[in-house]
Amino acid sequence: MNRTVRSKDRAPRARSAGSGRGGYRSQPAHRSGGKGRRPAARPAEFALPVTHTPALPPVDTFAELDMPSALLASLTAEGVTVPFPIQAATLPNSLAGRDVLGRGRTGSGKTLAFGLALLARTAGRRAESRRPLALILVPTRELAQQVTDALTPYARSLTLRLAT
Repeated sequence: MNRTVRSKDRAPRARSAGSGRGGYRSQPAHRSGGKGRRPAARPAEFALPVTHTPALPPVDTFAELDMPSALLASLTAEGVTVPFPIQAATLPNSLAGRDVLGRGRTGSGKTLAFGLALLARTAGRRAESRRPLALILVPTRELAQQVTDALTPYARSLTLRLAT
């Protein structure tokens, strides 16, 4: 038993009896592949991007990177002497202003991989009122606090302030 329901600003939609709360479906079953299913993703939708510029080679030490001396000194003071693989691979590119994408397990050094480049590129700059120099988006409050805790000692050495 299907009925058409109309409202002033909406196109007609099918309403089926017994289809749960409200009973509305956004598309007929034959379009979406079945009740409540999304259409299958196109294969090219998740293809890796084509790179036209080759990546810069990884580094063996932080000293090889073009970072402020205060940042290098705070890395040494914190006991961070050798970059993790993800840091060695991504920092030369992110410091050069290139976009990077990195995946890694918990504890692999991802926070410093993006955070050190962000701090080095904003060092010596001054933010205007209500206009931050940079913004880091994370999905949870807990992760935001972890990122803040991890980057604060290095930001302090550059006289940058972090806010969560």
